[in-house]
Amino acid sequence: MTAEREGCVDLLVHGGDVLTVDAAGTVVENGAVAVRDGVIAAVGTAAELRARFRADEEIDAGCCLVLPGLINAHTHLAMNLLRGRADDVTLQEFLARVIPAEAELLSPRAVAAAVRVAAAESIRAGVTTALDMFWYHEAAEEALEPTGWRLLTGPTFMDVPDPPDRRDYRGRADWARACLTARRPVRPGTRPVVFAHSAYTLSPDQLTDIAGLARRHGALLHLHAAENAAETASVVAAHGRRPVELLASLGLLGPDVLLAHAVDLTDGEVAALARAGTAVVHCPVSNLKLGCGIAPVPELLRRGVTVGLGTDGAVSSNTLDLLAAVRMASLVHKSGGDPTRVPARQAVRMATVESARALGLAHELGSLEQGKRADLVVLDLDRPHLVPRHDPWSVLGYAASAADVRDTVVDGRVLMRDRRLLTIDERAALDELNALA
Repeated sequence: MTAEREGCVDLLVHGGDVLTVDAAGTVVENGAVAVRDGVIAAVGTAAELRARFRADEEIDAGCCLVLPGLINAHTHLAMNLLRGRADDVTLQEFLARVIPAEAELLSPRAVAAAVRVAAAESIRAGVTTALDMFWYHEAAEEALEPTGWRLLTGPTFMDVPDPPDRRDYRGRADWARACLTARRPVRPGTRPVVFAHSAYTLSPDQLTDIAGLARRHGALLHLHAAENAAETASVVAAHGRRPVELLASLGLLGPDVLLAHAVDLTDGEVAALARAGTAVVHCPVSNLKLGCGIAPVPELLRRGVTVGLGTDGAVSSNTLDLLAAVRMASLVHKSGGDPTRVPARQAVRMATVESARALGLAHELGSLEQGKRADLVVLDLDRPHLVPRHDPWSVLGYAASAADVRDTVVDGRVLMRDRRLLTIDERAALDELNALA
């Protein structure tokens, strides 16, 4: 150790090219990231940081790309229980199959087992954070706390007959209020969230009530909205307004609101989202598989709407591989004939810093910058389909997959090293889920 070194850090990732995803899109060749107390202490060249710091633990990222942890901004993790049970159907047929199956199969134990496997799949895919809308959120949080993985979840409202937890709407509202009031101090890189399923499973009065609850607790309000034309028609028939129009009329747009899907939008609705500062999560794989259509992402971006990226659940997308969604997001919008729409760089940003912005957490997550949480991924570039390496954005946008992720780090804790999970007993988790399913 030389006298010039500044001191100890917990982790030093060095030797690979570091794609910071900062505002300038900085790439540090033969770079390094130093981590102390779960926070990025420095980003620079490997030579510089190895001279400055002594590390308790190191990751040699030679022949690799180091990038921010991916953020799945809309998913239903425990839906992996039903993977393959609602394929090749419309959204409405999908819901008709899935909602009764959830009532039959779900319990706290089933959700806990399912989210452990979902977290394993996500860590293997380089996903370090997920926004998870599902039943029995307490069971999911308890199951995943020992893993170190970053989960944002909270009370979910969906006023359907025979819900899995058997709560009616009023009982659910009382329970949610108690959950939010009793919530422990929020883990860095997370925030309270309240989930209102949609304008077709909740009445306007209920939506207003739920939004008030979220705002009293400083929580993010997350909803499905305008997923396809049939949903729009059903909301118009019930309430006389399109989904986004209805939300606007109720005062339920704003920077504390995040909409999933937003496929069936008018120009006026896009403008309304932009004026209100409401963010959107694009789920291209799920939207295509359910035949919902293609969200107007280029127009949303042109108007200044923040657009993050999600996989949706593993029933409608069949995978939690967010890199697959990155590729789809970069390709599907070019189908109209303009190859400049949603370039690879934009799609990668959607899965990282723009998803963080959509969650209201861009000051903590989404890029590799000093002071942010130390969530990062090491992607193995020494593979036939990833050489030669002319452009890291292109690698991620068009060629890489979950199988290329070698190491995953959350809050400076290594959750996967050399493709081996360190905080989840994967075999036991798979066996338990298979036994339940």
